[in-house]
Amino acid sequence: MTNVDLSVAIGPLKLQNPVMTASGTFGYAKEFDALVDLNRLGAIVVKGLSLLPAKGNPPPRIVETPCGMLNAIGLENVGVEAFVRDKLPFLRRLQTPVLANIYGTDVQAYAELAARLSEIEGVAGVEVNISCPNVKEGGVAFGADPRTAQQVTEAVRVRYKGPVVVKLSPNVSDITVIARAVADGGADAVSLINTITGMAIDINTRRPKLANITGGLSGPAIKPVALRMVWQVARAVKLPIIGIGGIMNAEDALAFIIAGAGAVQIGTGNFVNPGCTMQIVDGIADYLLAHGMTRVRDLIGTLQVD
Repeated sequence: MTNVDLSVAIGPLKLQNPVMTASGTFGYAKEFDALVDLNRLGAIVVKGLSLLPAKGNPPPRIVETPCGMLNAIGLENVGVEAFVRDKLPFLRRLQTPVLANIYGTDVQAYAELAARLSEIEGVAGVEVNISCPNVKEGGVAFGADPRTAQQVTEAVRVRYKGPVVVKLSPNVSDITVIARAVADGGADAVSLINTITGMAIDINTRRPKLANITGGLSGPAIKPVALRMVWQVARAVKLPIIGIGGIMNAEDALAFIIAGAGAVQIGTGNFVNPGCTMQIVDGIADYLLAHGMTRVRDLIGTLQVD
């Protein structure tokens, strides 16, 4: 594997390989320290952060579904102050770049979070979650409207000096419109897709299985949708893309890279097989060797459709 170059660039971010962890599925990384060589990852995206601590939704909050899972955690987190004080000291000891996933309920909250993280040592970039409800616009998600998506991106871009990745929601009629909007807002890259809204019902009690009624569907069930959206966005904007959605093994990751993603994030796979990220890194290298390739960068966006 020494003859294979797995390094990639996601805008200003330089990664030793294209395998990242997805926000909300890897905690603050220390939880996986005994299971994964954290320094072999391309990047770590920590659990979503808000200005103040958030308790999230009441349980039950996770339900298994065929080929996936539904979650309605509600973005529970320790808040940015506790993150910097309690979580970052461990993360700073790692060689792997750490991205902070951030969210807010209005544009100002995003901007303030970005400003607070801009000068913090140990944060290599931010991933902006625009799937959150905009309280000033009747609860419609920022990412469902190109105008608000661009506004949030611009607000973060002005206040944050480092790399800005915007995480796109699939719960829209045309994801390329949103991708263009955040590109115009100054994003360095986009990650997609976030979870697809779904629900599950207990037919015996005739009640929802989630206390929140609906939740976000993730896992292999959404991979075909995610692949299609990554391919569409790759054709619509020139921004680097991070592919997310049902990636469980190297074959899945390679499909996203071929579709146009420069890197991938592993989410639900971490619950099923905590060591899958390491297996995916090795599997990508094995694929390149088997196909006579020396750089993973040469595989990005090579899908043949003619």
